[in-house]
Amino acid sequence: MTDTADRNERIRPRYFHRSAGLEDWRVLGEGACAYFRTGSFTAGARLVQAIGELPGLGQDAPDVDLRPEGVTVRLITLTDDYYGLTERHVALAREISATARALGITADPSAVQTVQVTVDALETPAVLPFWRALLGYQDRANSGEDLVDPGRRGAPFYFQPMDAPRPQRNRVHVDVWVPYDQAEARVAAAIAAGGRLVSDAEAPSNYVLADPEGNEACVGAAGPPESG
Repeated sequence: MTDTADRNERIRPRYFHRSAGLEDWRVLGEGACAYFRTGSFTAGARLVQAIGELPGLGQDAPDVDLRPEGVTVRLITLTDDYYGLTERHVALAREISATARALGITADPSAVQTVQVTVDALETPAVLPFWRALLGYQDRANSGEDLVDPGRRGAPFYFQPMDAPRPQRNRVHVDVWVPYDQAEARVAAAIAAGGRLVSDAEAPSNYVLADPEGNEACVGAAGPPESG
């Protein structure tokens, strides 16, 4: 195990994905996530208990969502000045995967995703306080453009600056973060369901889509190993 300073070193999605032994995990917009198919609530509860008994969790304890079908685990650091991954998460992800394997539980990396709501704003400082109060959210790591749920349950809100009104376009849209190896399939499925591709200029990290009435949404994928 490395010392505390090394373990707290901030890392990028590409570094995480290139680290050995993390095949169960995918970095999304809200940290590194894994989904373990347990098949029952009881089996899932055993996995959650085993994760909780891992030594030295402390402030690195993961967010865990237990459902009858499976368990979702998310690793992320949330402080006043940082919202993201650290070196410690690499080792912790390996430990959690090993714990699941010991219980005979397998991961399904294709089953993870996170959703973000994006608001186009002409004057973010004027708009953001309303949403902060309405949602009961807080600023994300001193950001003047992001709000997050302090309980880490609800979708984050991002306020995207715009320099002129766009009356013919929706001002609020959804960003769907999926595993890097699922993005093209998700885009294809959305198009097959009646949508259209607006832009793939930032592919494979971001695709802009629209539904049949022109309402836009984005599909994002963080840090494919080959592209950074």
